[in-house]
Amino acid sequence: MIDVVLGLQWGDEGKGKIVDVLTPQYDVVARFQGGPNAGHSLEFNGQKHVLNTIPSGIFHKHCINIIGSGVVIDPITFKKEIEKITLGGAEPLVNLYISEKAHLILPTHRLVDAASEANKGEHKIGSTLRGISPTYQDKIGRSGLRVGDILAANFNQKYEVVAANHRTLLDRFNHPYNMAEIEPAFFEAIEFLKQFKIVNTEYFLDDLMNDGKKVLAEGAQGTLLDIDYGTYPFVTSSNTITGGVCNGLGVAPQKIKKVYGIFKAYCTRVGSGPFPTEQDNEQGEELRQLGREFGATTGRPRRTGWLDLPTLKYSIMLNGVTDLICTKSDVLSGLGEIPVCHSYEIDGTVSDKIPYSLVDANINPQYQSFTGWTGDLSKIKNYHDLPETFKTYMQFVEDQIGLKVNTISVGPDRDETIVRS
Repeated sequence: MIDVVLGLQWGDEGKGKIVDVLTPQYDVVARFQGGPNAGHSLEFNGQKHVLNTIPSGIFHKHCINIIGSGVVIDPITFKKEIEKITLGGAEPLVNLYISEKAHLILPTHRLVDAASEANKGEHKIGSTLRGISPTYQDKIGRSGLRVGDILAANFNQKYEVVAANHRTLLDRFNHPYNMAEIEPAFFEAIEFLKQFKIVNTEYFLDDLMNDGKKVLAEGAQGTLLDIDYGTYPFVTSSNTITGGVCNGLGVAPQKIKKVYGIFKAYCTRVGSGPFPTEQDNEQGEELRQLGREFGATTGRPRRTGWLDLPTLKYSIMLNGVTDLICTKSDVLSGLGEIPVCHSYEIDGTVSDKIPYSLVDANINPQYQSFTGWTGDLSKIKNYHDLPETFKTYMQFVEDQIGLKVNTISVGPDRDETIVRS
């Protein structure tokens, strides 16, 4: 049996915290896609931890953590992350397993990413410049390097073939680089990576499930950034939806049971791309400051806006969400009025379905406004004790999407969570 946690918006929904909250119920947490462009924040015991590649169950000593084959790994970033979490009390050499089929991000992937983005000019996608897209391109182009390759005697020769192709691209872009500056740290990190349990995670997961172990699959980014079903071309390079679990971990569809879908009580997105309910104004800046909406990995300020129900319903449909989780409701506390977008008006037609391209459509969001709530929600433990105005807001959302919100996060700490019976 495998359950899934994923985001229903443009990422940054609070997946890391929710996985951390859910992990005591599971024996295994497995990342199924994405790379170090993701930043999952966990807060407990007064400390904040940011994870990029490592699953969010790593601080639970009982839990096996797996980096699946759908993930792309930057050995340099991985090494730094391991060193940080070890200082925080984690024991990754004991409970972290890495798929031999996960692809490697090379130093030249980062350079190609930067050169390609710069070449796009005003049509930039908003890449994090961490080499994610070029790595997935090499994967699809059947020319990438995988974690299992580092154990081969001829790894250096394999590396040189791929790096040479990248240098040709960089010369075409006229992008400066100095391999002597960037390669030593990479090869040092490769040696560091060899310490870990590098396994065939398909067989490993199958054996664990056959032994009755409960597995939680953890996604990165969000549904609206899915390469096939997101706001293309302003998307990531992998499948962020439930279907990506089968590809990213090598598990059969019938193994999937619960799907936990996470959404913020408002919306954010990072980088370029369509955002129908964006508030590029004083209200948006207030949301940014109240919600500390700055990238956990990049530090970039996030764009902010009101909750968008057409996209939320679409994401719920795509993922087969069974359990709905709302985060950052505490951020809205103190606002006098809280609008919710329930439909779009496009060329005189009102619909709650999203069009073929959010990029080109002239969308006029249709809102219903609600009276806000006040006070500190973070100490509330029971749904019935939440402000009536908050419950009215949440009831409207539930009525519109046709699904109950099971869990509500009222603060960043793992204990600041309300689970409804």
